[in-house]
Amino acid sequence: MTLTRISSSPTRSPKGSESRQNLPGRVVLVMQGGGALGAFQAGVYQALHEAGIEPDWVVGTSIGAINGALIAGNAPSLRLQRLHAFWQRMTQPASPTAAWHDVYGLGRWWRNWETLTRGIGGFFVPNPASWLAPAEEGRHGAAALYNTAPLRETLHELVDFERLASGAPRLTVGAVNVRSGRMRYFDARDEALGVDHVMASAALPPAFPAVMIDGQAYWDGGIYSNTPLDVVMDDAPRRSSIIFAAQLWQKEGDIPRSVSQTLSRQKDIQYASRAETHAAHQQQLHRLRHVVSQLGKMLPEDRRKEAAVRALLDHGCMTVMHFVPLRAPVISGEDHTKDIDFSAESVAARWQAGYEQARDRLQRAAWEAELDPLSGVVIHD
Repeated sequence: MTLTRISSSPTRSPKGSESRQNLPGRVVLVMQGGGALGAFQAGVYQALHEAGIEPDWVVGTSIGAINGALIAGNAPSLRLQRLHAFWQRMTQPASPTAAWHDVYGLGRWWRNWETLTRGIGGFFVPNPASWLAPAEEGRHGAAALYNTAPLRETLHELVDFERLASGAPRLTVGAVNVRSGRMRYFDARDEALGVDHVMASAALPPAFPAVMIDGQAYWDGGIYSNTPLDVVMDDAPRRSSIIFAAQLWQKEGDIPRSVSQTLSRQKDIQYASRAETHAAHQQQLHRLRHVVSQLGKMLPEDRRKEAAVRALLDHGCMTVMHFVPLRAPVISGEDHTKDIDFSAESVAARWQAGYEQARDRLQRAAWEAELDPLSGVVIHD
């Protein structure tokens, strides 16, 4: 199967984003976890890439970490090619009997059943022992329904880990410590990231086994916090940034009228991870930082030089964070299994949705509008 490549000249930028210099600071790409929904993020990156915008910092969890590694772990000229290669490998070919399944309304169910029972080439395969004896204790690899060795091979093939370890661009991936239950962000600025760090961020239990790093077991960070926004907002030293946040789950939805709809809505609420709430909290916090900075300017110079006053003024700043949420739309016919729907039509639809939505945001360039000088975080919704 070949994904449809969206035609657009890589040398032309959408109106309103003629050059990277027009952007208000460091470019950050933040990506949630969400399995097959992650094709949306690849489309978002394609729109940025074709506009001549490459991220300075990529932050991801789960599939967001995998997409992030494909971006940060390759030269700009190879990034889109590697994303296409990965998603082509993940895409499930249509069954020879697909037409009959669709006649009886079983097409999606059958495809997902094949994913659950056979796995996905280049990603995961069933772990028969865990299915036959789920209570049988063994090594941590036995405590999962699937084996992710194929994903490790895929990542080694498609990601240049020497480039990734260099931290240019910077990659941060989130994982949760199985024993302590604490979130940890592995950051290429502070340590050399390798395949284990990406695998750990994508180790969603009970499907996938924990990954050992420095003697500690880690699971998918999405089970703790699926929107790694705070790690960007709280980064030190603070720098003005524009944050493109590719969000895969619906924060709002209708009241369910079936069990399937209930399961879908529950998953949306669980993994949307209150991104807007985090952004609103950071809005208040950064506004206070701007207030502190402005108050400092009103003090006489001799007072500002006092050690105690300087320590207080250090809490202030004048950086501005532009938050641009990009939300994956609802695809017709999707249900609570949408995150394992790697069918060709769904992957292509999500990729195109991300591409079109990001192009629209770049054309509108809302960040070019005049700002309140006390606004430290501006949400362009």
